[in-house]
Amino acid sequence: MHVLLIEDDLHITRFLTQGFRQEGYTVMHAGDGIDGLHLATTEHYDVIVLDIMLPKKDGLEVLAELRGLGYGTPVIILSAKHSVEERVLGLQSGADDYLVKPFSFSELSARCQILTRRERAQAAPAHQLCYGDLKLDQLKRTLYRDDQLINLNQREFSLITLLLQKPETVLSKMVILEQIWGYQFDPQTNVVDVLVCRLRSKVDKDFKQPLIHTIRGVGYVLKSEC
Repeated sequence: MHVLLIEDDLHITRFLTQGFRQEGYTVMHAGDGIDGLHLATTEHYDVIVLDIMLPKKDGLEVLAELRGLGYGTPVIILSAKHSVEERVLGLQSGADDYLVKPFSFSELSARCQILTRRERAQAAPAHQLCYGDLKLDQLKRTLYRDDQLINLNQREFSLITLLLQKPETVLSKMVILEQIWGYQFDPQTNVVDVLVCRLRSKVDKDFKQPLIHTIRGVGYVLKSEC
C-alpha cells in the first residue's frame, strides 16, 4: 500500500511513518497543506491520511481542491476536533473516513485497509468481484485466490458469488437457502453448513488468513478478520 501522510506534528509523523513501514507500506510525507496538495496530485496513492490543522493551507482546503480537480483517492482525516458537526463537515468535504486524535495505529491501519479494499472492488469490471486476494470472474466462471485457481462446482460458485457481492455482511442461512436453492427448505436442514464447509476447504485451506467465517446463531460472512 502506498500512503501519503499530510501531517505537521513531527511526533505523530514519526509514529505513523514507523507503523506504516512495519506493515510493509511505503510512505510519503508532507508537513503542510501546499506540499501535501502537490504530492497528492503528482503521484498515485492508495490512501491519503490528512490532518486538518495544517500550516499554509488547512486540510479541508486541500481536500476540497483535490476533489475539485477530480482526484478520488480515499482520504482519512485525522483531527483533534471531535464534535459531530466537525466530523460531518469533514465527510461532506469529501473525506471517506474521520478519525479523532488521540487514536490507535491499529485502528488507523485497519481503516486504511478497508478503504483500499473498497476502492479495488469499485475499480473492478462489472463482471468481476474482488475482495482482498480473491478475484471472481462471473463471465469466465473462475475464482482465483492470490493467483491460484480454485475449482468450484455450481453451488459453490453461487455461494462465493453471493458472499463477494456482500463482503463484510453477515448472511443468514435462510438468505443463502433462498438465493442458492431458489426455494424454501426446512430451516433445520444442514445443507448450508455442508456447502459452506466445502467452500471454506477450498478457499481457506492453503492460506494463512481465513476469509469465510461462521457467526454463531446468525450466519456466515466473508471478512479478512473476525
